[in-house]
Amino acid sequence: MPLRDEPPDYLKRLSDSWYRGRAWVHWTMTIKGRKTGWLDTRMHLQMRELLGHVSARHSLSCAMYCLMPDHAHFLWLGHGDGCDQRTAAKFFRRHWNELLASRGSELQRQAYDHVLDESERNPDAFEDTCLYIARNPQRGGLVADWREWEALGSVVAGYPDLDPRVEGFWGRFWTIHNRETSRKGA
Repeated sequence: MPLRDEPPDYLKRLSDSWYRGRAWVHWTMTIKGRKTGWLDTRMHLQMRELLGHVSARHSLSCAMYCLMPDHAHFLWLGHGDGCDQRTAAKFFRRHWNELLASRGSELQRQAYDHVLDESERNPDAFEDTCLYIARNPQRGGLVADWREWEALGSVVAGYPDLDPRVEGFWGRFWTIHNRETSRKGA
């Protein structure tokens, strides 16, 4: 006789409070079976549009995202009390799975997340984490320089031209982020 009625939750989560408010979370979402063939310019643009809706609806911004052939990384920053990243991730995954289904793909059952602690939230450490995400295609041998990879960027609702490849990105990003968090409260 089995000890459990349901399979265990393989990726344990922190308590809900870690994902709310001004939480900073690195989400990794993997395509089921590491299937490839779904990533192209159209899917990138559709995912980017969806990410814009998630950002506006759930009071967060995506400092960096990178779509790889079999997985994706997203670094989300909550703007204030109204942000719940677990709810945002659930919304995002449901709608992205609808897009992926048209390509015969779907996300693994559960995303991996890493909530950034205080030592990872200072600007230098945070920017290093963003560059780690951006350099995934370079480390994977897909491009010689990460700036050549089309399927990466930054999404903050209301700022469609925000691009980490452009000089001055970090100064502009932090100005926007500080304005959004002060406007939304904590």
